[in-house]
Amino acid sequence: MPSVRVKICGLREPRHVSAAAAAGASYCGFVFFPKSPRAVSIREARHLALAAPVGMAKVALVVDPENDALDEITAGVPLDMIQLHGRESPERVAEIKARLGLPVMKAVGLSVAEDLDRIAEYEGVADQILVDAKAPEGADLPGGNGLAFDWRLIAERQWSTPWMLAGGLTPGNVAEAIRLTGTRQVDVSSGVENAPGEKDEGLIRAFLAATR
Repeated sequence: MPSVRVKICGLREPRHVSAAAAAGASYCGFVFFPKSPRAVSIREARHLALAAPVGMAKVALVVDPENDALDEITAGVPLDMIQLHGRESPERVAEIKARLGLPVMKAVGLSVAEDLDRIAEYEGVADQILVDAKAPEGADLPGGNGLAFDWRLIAERQWSTPWMLAGGLTPGNVAEAIRLTGTRQVDVSSGVENAPGEKDEGLIRAFLAATR
């Protein structure tokens, strides 16, 4: 069976970036969304990015960003990818890709089968699609809420664009999520924390081990 690539998102301390890399994570994610308990400044994110070893993809999570903010982030932090986690249209995704010259991952929230239609809108526009649980109505955060959706909605679904599974994944359920969906990439944030924004090295190692 091919190995599953793992993204640890919402990292705030260099030691946790190092722990994620040592455990075998392929991506590390930094959150630029002030309302999030995982938010970091550009200066903090730069230190985190420099702690990542060569070959570990450094991803900036942004929500409906203005161009000025994108320019500041990419000027200050060595990044490999932008993750759009707001209401960005396919046209906006294409515009950001062209502006920054970086690959873009677009998050799409699912809760019911009808939500699957939105994924098709971003195929061939985004470089990757993050298939996430849809945030509850009125939620402060567009992601990182620790919620899962019914994985059977996407069981063995294939899209033309590479995709990653997110939403409520933990060391205890990620193996089942991989089995049910056939995903080759997974994203975790709250599932490897002791409290919102507080990553746990033991949970990071357990999560990576469970994906194998």
